[in-house]
Amino acid sequence: MNILWLQSAGCGGCTMSLLCAEDPNVFALLDGAGLKFLWHPSLSEATGAPVRRMLEAIEAGEQALDILCIEGSIVRGPGGTGKFHMLSGTGRSMLDWVQSLAPKAEHVVAVGTCATYGGVTSAGENPADAVGVQYDGSLPGGALPAEFTSRSGLPVINVAGCPTHPDWVTETLMLIAAGEMHAGALDGLARPRFYADNLVHHACPKNEFYEYKASATHLSEMGCMMEHLGCIGTQAVGDCNIRGWNGEGSCTRAGYPCINCTAPEFEEPGHGFTETPKFAGIPVGLPSDMPKAWFMALASLSKAATPNRIARNAVADRIEVPPSLKKTKT
Repeated sequence: MNILWLQSAGCGGCTMSLLCAEDPNVFALLDGAGLKFLWHPSLSEATGAPVRRMLEAIEAGEQALDILCIEGSIVRGPGGTGKFHMLSGTGRSMLDWVQSLAPKAEHVVAVGTCATYGGVTSAGENPADAVGVQYDGSLPGGALPAEFTSRSGLPVINVAGCPTHPDWVTETLMLIAAGEMHAGALDGLARPRFYADNLVHHACPKNEFYEYKASATHLSEMGCMMEHLGCIGTQAVGDCNIRGWNGEGSCTRAGYPCINCTAPEFEEPGHGFTETPKFAGIPVGLPSDMPKAWFMALASLSKAATPNRIARNAVADRIEVPPSLKKTKT
């Protein structure tokens, strides 16, 4: 199967992340699955007229297209023309090319939250009218209409993340190659369920502090970051703490709160990323599926039962009190 990868309005960070795939690297992995790039603007040697001819051949139906990957948001301005972002050397906008090529593809994959929902490039007043490939924020209908399906019958597959984990991209492509990508494999926002059925909270190294509501007050401290530092890993989808980045990392493992970058409109939470909005001292955003009354009752009990070790370590930048040794029976 072949892949055409277009980079639209964005930072290119998802391609940079993809290149961090290891054991095996991305090229060996895709080759082993029978996947090859027709063209990737950052990785392929071809430029200019040969690329233009390839795009025209796909558009004319002379070149089959199995997977169209789009990285970055699609710019619709000014006035719906898309001319704020022209595909160099073609005299046509990226918006025009995406709308023309997507119906030719067996599968369309939006890579990264800019491509899926608009992301950072759509923040603020959005004078460029940047949107996702098939979503405008959380609303269906972006560069492509809400009812769009590719030749496979699927909507745009939204591999959301800012940036995406390299494994999310490669696993999605391999599922497509194996014929295992179907409607039931996508969640309600068209994200692949193999990672979207998990929460960032799962396997977070700060879970012991979360259990006792032992909270950090500054970024350098070890405690849970939900209460004071804006972490919403209990609501954010992603297996970041299960599979790890670069073998072992994640935002919360590095001591930074989860900002829910796999979700529509994460880029404009209405407050600072490291602030927890509260009402009457209670965090506004509570864990998924958790009624407020239950959370408050459990939080009160947990705080009352917090061991000294956890309470002291939560506001320290390293372990000050190690676990006590279990006394042996004599």
